[in-house]
Amino acid sequence: MPRLLVLPILLATLSACASLTEPFQSSSSVSTPDVTQNGAVETRSVAAAAGDAGYPAQLAESDEIRELLLAAAEEDAEADLWQRVRTGFELTVPDNRRVQQELDWYARHPDYMQRVAERANPYMYYVVDVIEENNMPSELALLPIVESAFQPFAYSHGRAAGIWQFIPSTGKRFGLQQNWWYDGRRDVYASTRAAVELLNTLHRQFNGDWLLALAAYNSGAGTVKKAIRRNQRRGKPTDFWSLDLPQETRAYVPKLLALKKLIAQPTDYDLALPTIPDQPYFARVELGSQIDLARAAKLAQITMDELYRLNPGYNRWATAPDGPHHLLIPLDRIETFSAGLAALPADQRISWIRYRIRSGDTLSTIAAKHRISITTLKKVNHIRGTQLRAGRSLMIPVASQSASSYRLSATQRKQTQQNQPRKGTRVVHIVRKGDTFWDLSRKHNVSTRALAKWNGMAPRDPLVPGQKLVIWSRTTTTSSHLEPAVLTLPTQRSITKRIGYKVRRGDSLDKISRKFRVSISQLRRWNNLPKGKYLQPGQRLTLYVDVTRQSS
Repeated sequence: MPRLLVLPILLATLSACASLTEPFQSSSSVSTPDVTQNGAVETRSVAAAAGDAGYPAQLAESDEIRELLLAAAEEDAEADLWQRVRTGFELTVPDNRRVQQELDWYARHPDYMQRVAERANPYMYYVVDVIEENNMPSELALLPIVESAFQPFAYSHGRAAGIWQFIPSTGKRFGLQQNWWYDGRRDVYASTRAAVELLNTLHRQFNGDWLLALAAYNSGAGTVKKAIRRNQRRGKPTDFWSLDLPQETRAYVPKLLALKKLIAQPTDYDLALPTIPDQPYFARVELGSQIDLARAAKLAQITMDELYRLNPGYNRWATAPDGPHHLLIPLDRIETFSAGLAALPADQRISWIRYRIRSGDTLSTIAAKHRISITTLKKVNHIRGTQLRAGRSLMIPVASQSASSYRLSATQRKQTQQNQPRKGTRVVHIVRKGDTFWDLSRKHNVSTRALAKWNGMAPRDPLVPGQKLVIWSRTTTTSSHLEPAVLTLPTQRSITKRIGYKVRRGDSLDKISRKFRVSISQLRRWNNLPKGKYLQPGQRLTLYVDVTRQSS
């Protein structure tokens, strides 16, 4: 039975029930179900659901009404979210060459729209819900298509991240935390609310003109205001179409309007949009403390990749120790996850080891070895300064699985990006003090943007001494296949010495690395040593040793 037919029946039943005298309750829109800190699901009766839907709770006590409500719920489950989006369209699409150009591109690339719609599936309901909560045109729910094609890990050359593409400064201004463990710009839940707040702010600044607000979202309010003042001085109109804006912004608004037109009438452009159910995909679970993501995925009985895609804000192998303490979990896994979480003792959410400090250890080397931040290492061990004393022990939180298991963590995503074969000669460069993207790009005859992209970075991201960069150099004979890595020495030649070392009985990579103050990964890379291969007495190794560190 169509949902629209269910409502008159309910109303007729209401009028026939003289004993039901309660007034109708106004409904409140809830973007996602919330689960309590211990993971328990709040069980709600059909009567409560009826009250939320705007009908007296007593109605649901009737078996007949209960059946009608369940039928309506089933109808909701079959509804297509795209139709709900179309219903909320408000913006006018002009007969405009710039819009037509973008529309023609989308129409020529139906596969692109298919991929985007499939990626949007887990997030779209929540985005639409938040847009509607704020009484905004539903076209704005399509903005992540223009911004990121709904790719949760998108990172632009302008340092913008997430489906809404916040740059660092704007993200911080709208409350999105950014640290070693967590980047709120990629948190779908938090960034969607921040984007809506920003869009509403811009809408007010530009006196209710959504096109100007959208242009400002792309290029900044200052850029748009400057263009408006310029037109005012020249006596020209100040609407979006009349402004002299950056090329990217001039195409930005037309892209959104073209999407609106395409989705309003997809069959006119031979487009078959994948159905997105008009129902929540996930619920937000409050945890109260840090948890290993591998453990969380196991509790929810989903893959780690799915957990990361719903929670792309977490950079590492666990949620952030200082919060936020929440996870988005598929709605059909909430009960399973919540039951498992409630049964898991709080001290078992994270694994710990006791580490005995050795001579030559530093906070940075210990933190890097165990894949945690220096801040976390200091905090859990109540360390104020930087000095460590050999023989003492540290408590260290560690991942429950190998690094490669956390395939979508920031480190593993970067590694995947660096290992992707490209044209040119593959050069591994260890950043030295004073290195810049510009200098390295000139040296290897590549663009700064490409160099940054190969390493999962943006051209304005800072380079840190000791950091590894992969460069597909064009200064030597290029090849379309992967060439052996050419190692750029890790430190300046004035303080680096290449030495040969003969392996002795009892030697190990760990022992040699501590002796010469280099990392095990460097030893493996310099000598092409695969993991799992043991050293043999008499074997010769090549090391690049910083002589200034050997006497310190």
